[in-house]
Amino acid sequence: MKIYVPADAAARALGADAVAAAIAKEAAQRGIDVQIIRNGSRGMIWLEPLVELETAAGRIAFGPFDAADAAALFDAPETHPRALGLTDEIPYFKRQTRLTFARVGLIDPTSLADYEAHGGLAGLRRALALGPQAVLDEVAASGLRGRGGAGFPTGIKWQTVAAAPADRKYIVCNADEGDSGTFADRMLIEGDPFCLIEGMAIAGLACGATKGFVYLRSEYPDAIAVLGRALGLARQAGILGDAVLGSGPAFEIELRVGAGAYVCGEETSLLNSLEGQRGVVRAKPPLPALEGFMGRPTVVNNVLSLAAVPWILTEGAAAYKAIGINRSRGTIPLQIAGNVRYGGLFETGFGVTLGEIVNDIGGGTASGRPVKAVQVGGPLGAYHPQADFDLPFCYEEFAGQGGLVGHAGLVVHDDSADMLALARFAMAFCAIESCGKCTPCRIGAVRGAETIDRIAAGDAAAVPLLKDLCQTMKLGSLCALGGFTPYPVLSALTHFPDDFACHKEAAE
Repeated sequence: MKIYVPADAAARALGADAVAAAIAKEAAQRGIDVQIIRNGSRGMIWLEPLVELETAAGRIAFGPFDAADAAALFDAPETHPRALGLTDEIPYFKRQTRLTFARVGLIDPTSLADYEAHGGLAGLRRALALGPQAVLDEVAASGLRGRGGAGFPTGIKWQTVAAAPADRKYIVCNADEGDSGTFADRMLIEGDPFCLIEGMAIAGLACGATKGFVYLRSEYPDAIAVLGRALGLARQAGILGDAVLGSGPAFEIELRVGAGAYVCGEETSLLNSLEGQRGVVRAKPPLPALEGFMGRPTVVNNVLSLAAVPWILTEGAAAYKAIGINRSRGTIPLQIAGNVRYGGLFETGFGVTLGEIVNDIGGGTASGRPVKAVQVGGPLGAYHPQADFDLPFCYEEFAGQGGLVGHAGLVVHDDSADMLALARFAMAFCAIESCGKCTPCRIGAVRGAETIDRIAAGDAAAVPLLKDLCQTMKLGSLCALGGFTPYPVLSALTHFPDDFACHKEAAE
């Protein structure tokens, strides 16, 4: 008898460990032989802890499960009050296009046998058979773009590193997931760490790199533990080491834990931190692809970018490119959070509209009040009103509306939200997290927060000053922190002027 209880950080925070212990205790008291597998989360956070029972018909889901529900699981599971039917038939789950997250929640995250039984290592084996240039061509043809925020074509970045002359090259995975409302990197690492390892090994083969680093934030202790164990198992199995899978070139991965500075999510700050220096933005050029870690050519990719590669190599570039719209190809793991009924991870092809994501997939607000704004792209992303709900979710469409897809995190707010207060938070956040390298970021964010305070106090003359300051920050910052901070402020001013005017009227 197999029972799955997630060990994902979100599920554990909601009591999954107590649930697993209760099920084990109940089984022992009844003399029932039960194998409890601590899998990753299926991404339906409102149903966590989501317990699954393996049956001949498929896995039956129960949730949100409580330790007190354990006895009934053994008495009559088909009539259990928490029974949800087949996991694959739950509407939120069934309508997804799961490529990158296909195994998350399905397998034991630290079982290589489980990983291979569900298609793992097929991409790496094909990459070894194809050779470096053919792998580069395949990734380029897929249309894969960076999932960390910038959306830069992955194939171009890899080709640049591959062509750069150097005695050593590196693959760096940016797992410094610092945006509020984002959790996909963590979920992937905790639920399918070998997928990331395989993607990095393929990147190393394609680019001629022999060493990789995963830069993971210290706030993710569960992800650190799971990935550390998976790396050890990968070395034992010959996936990493002197000869990848016994026939490929040498490739090794080292896990590095960062202190959690937001700016280290920017690739050059990350590289400085990785080298043991202060996390400060580097001026470009040179690009990291030519002079990155220790001055050598370096691929810096997000977790989700690298984790998409095994599927592309397994199924082919054409299959991946067939999904999506415009130049946004493949799938995007949406992270739906905030005041929303069905918060969680939802992987789908680019092109679904913002309104579909919020109202159909997310179920509208948890409060039942009307949606007022949706922030897309993290704490520095733009606020979108309901007027933008027909906007297709892709890089080009959001850029055309003064926004960004970013890491695909969405935070929903209902009509009680104070947009002036939220705009001030963005400015204050930048002021706190700025590395201090750029004057517009270091000083502009402080002056910006002060200017918003003037507006809140009723100074209407401060509104044009705030707009001018935001434009200066966009143009004068070296990294995304200072350059993107104006997005939430300007979008709040543009789409929700009444929130700024009502503060003025109250002061008068």
